Amino acid sequence: MELGEVLRDRRKAAGRTIASVAIDAGLSVPYIANLENGRGNPTLSALDRLATALGARLAVRIGDEEPEPSASVGAELLAGSDRADRIIAGLAQGRSRAATRRRLVEAVDALALVIGRPPNAADLNRLLDLLQLAEVP
Repeated sequence: MELGEVLRDRRKAAGRTIASVAIDAGLSVPYIANLENGRGNPTLSALDRLATALGARLAVRIGDEEPEPSASVGAELLAGSDRADRIIAGLAQGRSRAATRRRLVEAVDALALVIGRPPNAADLNRLLDLLQLAEVP
């Protein structure tokens, strides 16, 4: 995921405007808008101030190897579900589908803690049913 998308997703998820984040971070609106649109070359200091303004923590990593991806039952279940893709599109309204998908994967993974076992396709479909009912006006 690109930096601009991460910044925009966090800002929108918090219900914030670029102007309000700019004020809290001590940065200009055009500067943040450019970063969200994939332009600019931010300093670590600016990124740290943006992260703080968005209620996040900046983490910088330098290394030769990519970290091992953690196994995610939610990601596996969603990967094979056309229905999940349709519901994600409906839920995304105003947010990126990628961010909405990540949150749904997290919800499915967290479900394992509640039910005491890895969720299966039937559990995913029950969760999708609930989400579909929740988006009905």
